[in-house]
Amino acid sequence: MIPRSILVVDDEEFIRQNLLRIFKEEHYKVHLVNDGTTALQTVGKENIDICLLDLNLPDMNGLDVLRRVKKERPDLLVIIITGYASVESAVKAIKLGAYDYIKKPFKADAIKLIVRLAFETISLQKKVQQLKLRQKDVSGLDAILGSSKHLNQVKQQVEEYAKYDYETVLITGESGTGKEMIAQALHSISPRSENEFVEINCASIPETLLESELFGFEKGAFTDAKTSKMGLFERADGGSLFLDEIGEMSLSLQAKLLRVLEKKTFRRLGSTKDKKVDVRIIAATNKNLSSAINRKEFREDLYYRLNVLRINLAPLREREDDIVILANDFLMQFNRKFNKNIESFSPDAMRILKQYPWPGNIRELKNIVERICILQKSSVVGISNLPGELTHNTMKSIKDIVVDPRDNQFHSLPEAIENMESNIIQQVFTITGGNISKAATLLKIPRETLRYKITKYNIGNGEY
Repeated sequence: MIPRSILVVDDEEFIRQNLLRIFKEEHYKVHLVNDGTTALQTVGKENIDICLLDLNLPDMNGLDVLRRVKKERPDLLVIIITGYASVESAVKAIKLGAYDYIKKPFKADAIKLIVRLAFETISLQKKVQQLKLRQKDVSGLDAILGSSKHLNQVKQQVEEYAKYDYETVLITGESGTGKEMIAQALHSISPRSENEFVEINCASIPETLLESELFGFEKGAFTDAKTSKMGLFERADGGSLFLDEIGEMSLSLQAKLLRVLEKKTFRRLGSTKDKKVDVRIIAATNKNLSSAINRKEFREDLYYRLNVLRINLAPLREREDDIVILANDFLMQFNRKFNKNIESFSPDAMRILKQYPWPGNIRELKNIVERICILQKSSVVGISNLPGELTHNTMKSIKDIVVDPRDNQFHSLPEAIENMESNIIQQVFTITGGNISKAATLLKIPRETLRYKITKYNIGNGEY
């Protein structure tokens, strides 16, 4: 373990030696210097955690040393120690970034406590930084799960668009396709990542409230405005504002949003003063905005202003490879959440997951996997463990093949084309888990006939 390192900068030999003794008892590594020049050199070449700095040094003022140290090492905690303390010097030191300010003479217990607290602060700062980095990884490109050709193209777009953080982005796609995650990834790998990512669903808030949420309001702007309130544009200043379901925004509010995009200024409700704002707008919709423009429900000028950079997310039913990855990832997530030990989906169960059209897209898949995990008792998810809507959908697709829509009657299987007949039987066996009786009932043929066809088409190596 690397020992914690302290630099003591003081021109008095007695103070330096006294602090050396105190810190050696605490097992710190201690560097002693008596002037500002040597202090700056030491900071430049040694890994110093905390600096105790006297204000009165023989070659330069301690505040000048503090200023230069914080410029080179913003993370270095500096504690000012002086025998000539004043309110003015204390204020200047704190403004320049000093961690604390103490007056000589000081007691050993007091300086020990201050330094311990300083090291605790360093530890907390490191943890916060690690969490930020972890969050950045989770919300970055790595968080966009999937390996389909379409999704890989989307990731490339996100990576490229993130560089142009002053341009608006419009994300389109069906509900549940992951538009919010794409918006978060755009922000987290952009130059704006250190500032806030603020999101709001335009469909979930009434028009009057949405305006005050976006722009804020001044005290007395309306009956219940007892105090002033900052809006989301102010909160997102320097960062990104994600406007989900932008197609649900009223025309009057669309006009105000257009003004912000063009002028980079806005007004709080009840105010006459413009506020400048630097925000990247990322908008998303599951609507066809071109059709909405034709119906006079969406402003054409706003559409063109939003549609500078465009990302379109394909529905999950068109991304078969992503279904496998997402289903397995959700399975692991809910394993941890519910303390389960479910290993996998069976090949037949996964085949049905891939065949299902997923009208609710990723959101529906996640909810169904969660339901499966809650009810699952065995280590492998089989067909019998899948919710009814999934297996019913597969049965319906098979029925559409073998049922004549004119009279809703099954064709005689011997009359069907052989490869179609073989395919139907294989799919029915997938649904029934290889149960001949159930398969024969579903196909409306005798078991003996089914056995003959199993042998004929070598289904399951003829072993059912």
